[in-house]
Amino acid sequence: MALSYLKKFNSEVEKAVCAGKDNSIVSLQHIEAMPEIVRKYLLYTGVVGKAIPQSVHFKWKGYFKTDENKKWTKINALQFNLLDPDTRCFYMGMRMMGLPVKGLHVYKNAKASMKIKIAGLFQVVDAKGFEMNKGETVTFFNDMCFFCPAWFLKSEIQWEELDPLRVNATYTNHGIKISATLIFNPAGQLINFISNDRYLSSDGKTFLNYPWTTPVGEYKELNGRMLPSYGEASWITPKGEYCYGKFYLDSLTYK
Repeated sequence: MALSYLKKFNSEVEKAVCAGKDNSIVSLQHIEAMPEIVRKYLLYTGVVGKAIPQSVHFKWKGYFKTDENKKWTKINALQFNLLDPDTRCFYMGMRMMGLPVKGLHVYKNAKASMKIKIAGLFQVVDAKGFEMNKGETVTFFNDMCFFCPAWFLKSEIQWEELDPLRVNATYTNHGIKISATLIFNPAGQLINFISNDRYLSSDGKTFLNYPWTTPVGEYKELNGRMLPSYGEASWITPKGEYCYGKFYLDSLTYK
């Protein structure tokens, strides 16, 4: 019998456990070459003076919809991100038309897959390939920006200051290059992330390249860092903005 998506998620997390731990401490010297607003953000979040975490575990609650004309559906999700080797596992459960729907995203070494199953029996999406690899590289970098900014020190990132509150970041991972605009407020909080390098797909076969944006808010102290506890995910389509996800951070643990 094939493993359930939850068991596959747990299996991926177990396989991704680090053999060793890098105890590097983030210092002011490490961040001095970054744009001023990025330095302010790193100081605000509280990563300076602390060790770089190797992994982060999330629990999420929220709402999701698969089409802009459909109603919101409650979701619960588990997530695990690892710095080396770069890994992101995201498991989500919800109900649609009274039936349980499970989804699993796996990203490792810049290769990604997305699988969705209804009622534990019918796999309706099995996506992989170039668009998934590039798009999930954006997602991995998005997570890094909001929840593991200490990873900036261990990643290939080029910064371009656009104005005092906006920077363009180009992130390269295993030869895949993506870019995003990061928007901050005067307090030093990162409040939005916009990228043109992600793809909308409902079936895993057709991919549409639209701007993707993830505004966040409700910063609070979690595990000794100031982090956003609420975020949204939206596509900017020719018809306008389509918000498909609202996420509330239930818990977060660094290791």
